[in-house]
Amino acid sequence: MSNEIIKSTEYAEHQLPIPYGWYGVGYSDELQVGEVKHIHYFGNELVLFRTESGLAKVLDAYCPHLGAHLGHGGKVRGESIACPFHGWEFNGGGQCTAVPYAKNMPPKVANGQQVIYAYPVAERNQVIWVWYHPQHAAPLWEVPEVPEFSSDDWTPLQRFDWKINAAPQETGENAVDAAHFQFVHGTAGVPKGATKFEGRMRISEYKMTVPKIDDEGQLVPGEFGEVHLVSSGNIQRFSGQFEAVLMSAGAPISAGSIHMKFAFTQPKNLSPGKKLLADLAIAEICRQVEGDIPIWENKIYLDNPTLCDGDGPIAQYRKWFAQFYAQAN
Repeated sequence: MSNEIIKSTEYAEHQLPIPYGWYGVGYSDELQVGEVKHIHYFGNELVLFRTESGLAKVLDAYCPHLGAHLGHGGKVRGESIACPFHGWEFNGGGQCTAVPYAKNMPPKVANGQQVIYAYPVAERNQVIWVWYHPQHAAPLWEVPEVPEFSSDDWTPLQRFDWKINAAPQETGENAVDAAHFQFVHGTAGVPKGATKFEGRMRISEYKMTVPKIDDEGQLVPGEFGEVHLVSSGNIQRFSGQFEAVLMSAGAPISAGSIHMKFAFTQPKNLSPGKKLLADLAIAEICRQVEGDIPIWENKIYLDNPTLCDGDGPIAQYRKWFAQFYAQAN
């Protein structure tokens, strides 16, 4: 037997940057006309407000005059927000629209230049989305419409959220890490499915077997049915034994923490049995997130993990995800 001592490896924490993209900073019905909110995402203090015409706007929070936080005491004035300190007003494009007591405007103001960074905003699918890019590049794609979220035939959103000390890439990686479902979430085995990467989209399909429940909500002994899950971008659609749609609508708080938000909707005309299965599935998805959190918050990120053939396409996922880091482009 060898007497060689194997030295333990010292791991340094790897800080993944914030990926660029569209992120949900709030639900539409949470922001009324004339309302102002201070929010913190992307490692920055921001101000979110809704103008008198009903448009949601997001700016960097600090007034360029003397540094007051617009989200603490700022007031909506028409299409602008007024600073609580000296009343300077800024529109949703980051231009100063008024200095109430000035006779001669500062050159940037007089020339209509942007004096506060204004984040691109899209309000869609009942969510206020903000485009983040560390170099302030313009949006590279639009937020797609999800028809179920604007249909009267689907239920009001069921909403869940968690604040987690983890990077966006790490939490997203779980979707292709098939083996962890058995060991973290207690599934009967490793789920079978397929994942493909097309441009900026990751598309995964899984088929799962569940106990069969009849239309009245009664268990059918000895019988099983199939649930088909298609995950595309931030949308997951369930069909088969029940129907439901899950939209992920969160945002990074910082490079190492996220505000994860899940919004679910179901068809209003589901039978009692299918509604029961949909409700059970939603509860199970939330249970699984809460099972993942202790893993995410106490693990480290390894650049070169030792993988095996049953792990799922983790390496392909990481290669695909790298496109959303600005320094990779």
